[in-house]
Amino acid sequence: MIDKNGPNPDLESYWMPFSANRSFKQSPRLLQQASGMYYTTADGNRILDGTAGLWCVNAGHGNPYIIQAIKKQLDKLDFCHSFNLGHPIAFEFAKKLTSAFPATFNHVFFSNSGSEAVDTALKIALAYHHSCGNGNRIRFIGREKAYHGVNIGGTSVGGLPYVRAVFGPLLPGVDHLPHTLNIKRNAFSRGLPAHGLKLADELNNIISLHGADNIAAVIVEPVSGAGGVLPPPQGYLQRIRDICDQHNIILIFDEVITGFGRLGKICAAERFGVIPDMITCAKGLTNGTIPMGAILVNDKIYNQFMSGPEETVELFHGYTYSGHPIAAAAGLASLYTYQNENLFDNTLNKEQYWENSAHSLKGSRHVIDIRNIGLLAAIELE
Repeated sequence: MIDKNGPNPDLESYWMPFSANRSFKQSPRLLQQASGMYYTTADGNRILDGTAGLWCVNAGHGNPYIIQAIKKQLDKLDFCHSFNLGHPIAFEFAKKLTSAFPATFNHVFFSNSGSEAVDTALKIALAYHHSCGNGNRIRFIGREKAYHGVNIGGTSVGGLPYVRAVFGPLLPGVDHLPHTLNIKRNAFSRGLPAHGLKLADELNNIISLHGADNIAAVIVEPVSGAGGVLPPPQGYLQRIRDICDQHNIILIFDEVITGFGRLGKICAAERFGVIPDMITCAKGLTNGTIPMGAILVNDKIYNQFMSGPEETVELFHGYTYSGHPIAAAAGLASLYTYQNENLFDNTLNKEQYWENSAHSLKGSRHVIDIRNIGLLAAIELE
């Protein structure tokens, strides 16, 4: 029984994330089942899951192949850590995953979420430069309106004020590129907006301010997600790549949202033909079934870590659940499902229909902008 005059005591113990807890518990919205593209509420109503969970259930809820793979692995090996031990399925998934990504990514480090993947990538960048004898490279550059998770590093390089507001100064030595949203010039763009390439040159200004020899990495979402679905201006990502190459700065693409088919490819790097040095991913990595994140690194970075004595630990970093066997099973099954059911091609086949449907709302009351790429779209209201 729900008491409309106050919180339900059966719900009170759980401090929910990103939620107005007291308001929710007075009028809870509870889901108890999911199948395909729909949730079912506690009172039996079906709800279209238009955001695929939190941008993560890319192959739909209750996929039988993924579920069966998880059950099979549970019966075989429920847990094994990866600290000087191992289990075959983590290595198998790493091989299949890196084989699916662009050719420069032959190694992957596993985490448990997108937030952890971002913080791991930042630490790898710092450790890489230190290994190269450039320990002064400790600064990071993020971007306004960016979301890179909620751990301390990701919050620092992120650019959403409400995510950062109450957590103090965060990491020192972090600067931010301007965001690329320009409704005045790019309203109702279809695909990549025409204006905004020069915003990438702001990176040169930040480099001039701090000195290239002090900057470890630049991190961007190829398409900003939580900041409002912002496709990059034409040529923007390539310009960022070129500037980073010029100054030996690591470029990280946060593909937690854009990975695994939402843009019609395994990753946005492949879609746009711009290859970073590291890619962070999660969410669709396991179709949202089991928490897992991943950091794909290029050969240059990995080989630098492997250049010391063989008996030494190359990176003093990792998690109890890195490469968890159940998560690896879910990841393998998810990747197989994406490929076997041609879901990436399906995105490309439906992209034009999706774009036309979204832009059909142009001229509707209060609509001031519509932007889209792949099967992502945003409708902005005045």
